[in-house]
Amino acid sequence: MSTTPDDTKTPGEGTAGESQTSLVLKRFVRNKTSMVSFVLLVLIFAFSISAIGLGPIPGWWHYNYYQPVPVLDAGKPTLSLIPEWLGGAGFALGEHPFGQTRIGVDYFAATMRGVQNSFLVIVLLAGVATVLGTVVGAIAGYYRGWVDAILMRITDVFIVIPLIVVGAVVGQITGGLGVQWLAITLGLVAWMGIARLVRAEFLSLREREFVEAARVAGASDARIIFKHILPNALGVVIVAASLIAASAILLETALSYLGYGIRAPEASLGLLVSDNQSAFATRPWLFWFPASFIVVPALLINFIGDGLRDAFDPRQKRFSIRRTKELPQNSDAPRNA
Repeated sequence: MSTTPDDTKTPGEGTAGESQTSLVLKRFVRNKTSMVSFVLLVLIFAFSISAIGLGPIPGWWHYNYYQPVPVLDAGKPTLSLIPEWLGGAGFALGEHPFGQTRIGVDYFAATMRGVQNSFLVIVLLAGVATVLGTVVGAIAGYYRGWVDAILMRITDVFIVIPLIVVGAVVGQITGGLGVQWLAITLGLVAWMGIARLVRAEFLSLREREFVEAARVAGASDARIIFKHILPNALGVVIVAASLIAASAILLETALSYLGYGIRAPEASLGLLVSDNQSAFATRPWLFWFPASFIVVPALLINFIGDGLRDAFDPRQKRFSIRRTKELPQNSDAPRNA
C-alpha cells in the first residue's frame, strides 16, 4: 500500500500553490474560539450603531444619551430575558432596558454611546501606535548601528514612564477636544512595545537570502524595508496590534474613570462607572451594564489575538487527543496491508 502526497499532508495546511495570506486565513477560520469572538465583537459594534445611530445615521432607539426624561419606577431596568414559562416577563427591552441615571438619562443609550467611543478609541489608538511603532522598529532593525542606538534609547525613555501617567497628562490636555483627538494622542505614546518587537524581527530577517538578492538587484532601502522585509514580519505586527487594541479600551476606561479621558456631555464606559459608583449598593445595574461592555470586548480581542498568533505561526500546533489515538494505527496500516 503506497501513500500519495495528499495522504501525508497535514490537514488544513493547504496546497503548495496557495498564498501565505490564504493559509493564514484558513488557520484563523478553523480556530472556533477566535471566529466566535470576532463575530461577537462585530455584532456588539453593529448593535451599538443600529441602536442609537452614528453621525447622520439614525438609530431605532427612541432616546438619546444626554437628554434626561422623567424617571420611571425609580430608574430600574426594564430589560427581561426570563421567559414567561419560568415566571418572568418574557423577552422584552421595555421603556428603559438598562434603567435610568439619577437625573433621568436613558442608560441604554448612554452605554451604547460609550461602546461606540470605545471602539473608536481602539481603532485610532491601535492604528496610530501600530504605524508609528512599525516604522521606528523597522528603521532601527534594518540600519542598526547609531540609528538603532538613538531610536532604541528614545524608546527606552518612553517605555520606563508608566503609560497611565502619560495618558493622564495627555487626557487632561486633549480630553475636552473630542474622542478622536484623545485616541490619536494616546497612540503617539503607546508605540514602544510594538517597536521593540518589529526591531527584533527585522534584525533576523535582514540577513536572509531574499534581502541580499534584493540588494544585489539594486533595490533601494525603502523598497527592501516595505516591500520585502515588512510583509514577512506582518504576523508580528498584526498580533502586536491586537494586544494594543485590547489594552486601548482598558486605558481609555481607566482615564475616563479618573476624570482625565472623555468628558461630559460625551459618554464613556469608564465615565459612566465613575459617575455612578456611589450608587453601587442601591442601584448596582448602573455599574454592571457598562462594566460588562468593558470586560467582554477586551476578552474578545484577546481571543482574536490568540487566534491570529496561531494562524501566523504554523509551528504552534494544538494538542489533539483524537489525532494522538489515530497515530499508531495509521503508522501500522502500511505494514499490515
